[in-house]
Amino acid sequence: MQARMKNPALIIPAAMKPIQELMKAAQSQGLPQELMEMIHLRVSQINGCGFCVDAGLKNLRKLGESDERIGLVTAWREAPYYTDAERAALELAEAATRLADRADAVPDDVWDNAADHFDERQLASILLMIAVTNLFNRLNAPIRQIAGTW
Repeated sequence: MQARMKNPALIIPAAMKPIQELMKAAQSQGLPQELMEMIHLRVSQINGCGFCVDAGLKNLRKLGESDERIGLVTAWREAPYYTDAERAALELAEAATRLADRADAVPDDVWDNAADHFDERQLASILLMIAVTNLFNRLNAPIRQIAGTW
């Protein structure tokens, strides 16, 4: 495999710093890094971004997550390895990534479930993580960024 071009954030260096600052902001509200990486992984799986899926898997392993929790993020609804709060965050991540799949992009029950587990600052952090991951996916997937490269 070969990437179609260099990553746009490398071609236009002025883009890199704001992207990194957004990521830093998303991770600044004290939520567990494991949760943020699970969100990153799930969003990247949905979008088919091999580079980001690879990065998410590696980051979760570095954080000490089990193979079961890493491998079953895609089937979090049926797998017994996640807390109710993690499930709520993953459900919100899916809805906020698949905005066009239904008329009410993020239904009230999905939002309310997440709001039962997270305060407003934490929800903001989760939404920023979802948004930044979608940005990464939309830069990497079209250029076919190779997993494990950078």
